[in-house]
Amino acid sequence: MSDNPQLAAATEQARILAHALPFLRRYAGATVVVKYGGHAMGEEELAEQFGSDIALLKQVGVNPVVVHGGGPQINAMLKRLAIQSTFIDGLRVTDAAMVEVVEMVLAGSVNKHVAGLINRAGALAVGICGKDGGLIRARKLSRTAKDPGSQIERVLDLGFVGEPEHVDVRVIHALTGAGLIPVIAPVGVGADGQTYNINADTVAGAVAGALGATRLLMLTDVAGVLDGDKKLIPELTVADARAGIASGMISGGMIPKVENCVDAVLRGVKGAVILDGRLPHACLLELFTEGGIGTLIRP
Repeated sequence: MSDNPQLAAATEQARILAHALPFLRRYAGATVVVKYGGHAMGEEELAEQFGSDIALLKQVGVNPVVVHGGGPQINAMLKRLAIQSTFIDGLRVTDAAMVEVVEMVLAGSVNKHVAGLINRAGALAVGICGKDGGLIRARKLSRTAKDPGSQIERVLDLGFVGEPEHVDVRVIHALTGAGLIPVIAPVGVGADGQTYNINADTVAGAVAGALGATRLLMLTDVAGVLDGDKKLIPELTVADARAGIASGMISGGMIPKVENCVDAVLRGVKGAVILDGRLPHACLLELFTEGGIGTLIRP
């Protein structure tokens, strides 16, 4: 080995590039939908790395589409406005006053911040929400719960919380076709023009399914799906995932994430991955290394 540190660094870079090349070829021209949220969104260094990674994906021929959340930012604004939040099954009950705040934060400050992270890294990102170009037509989300005493099922009113009814991908294709990266806030519009607050994981799955994406990457605050010994499960089929939910191995907040991944795969996504967004360069590690770093759910 040479004692020249510059040569050593260049040799290491060449080794990394040679290792990544087959994966770069695999994903060339592919659409990858990334759901961005959690701690990765709140920590400045991780946020800057995320922007750089998305820009890099575009530069090597991948077509990234970003869907972001913004729960902590919404909470902060509601606190400033002295508006109290109520949650049912992890979903924020959203009245008329609150849906205005949600739209302002998600489609405004958060959306432009995430697009700005990518733009500063040298790519061209455009922030939009589900209302733009009729991207996400939504309907009111209905939930039921059984009364513990009577076991009678009752309908829960979540207000203006919605779910995607239809995703019109024309606006996404127009942006990606022009070399731009869409950054989507999870706000949709009903047939009557009503604005709906939609869970970002659900939007990411619906968008990935409508696009027939090669990969859906769900960045979370855990390593992925864990087994009974708290060890990462590298890969699950749809049948495995359903069995894991039925047995209780997959529980709590992981259930809706897995269900969204399963739904995306059934809609035509080739693979959906739950991975730890707190890891530096999580997206690159998942796509461009053998085996990836999260839990892959596939048909």
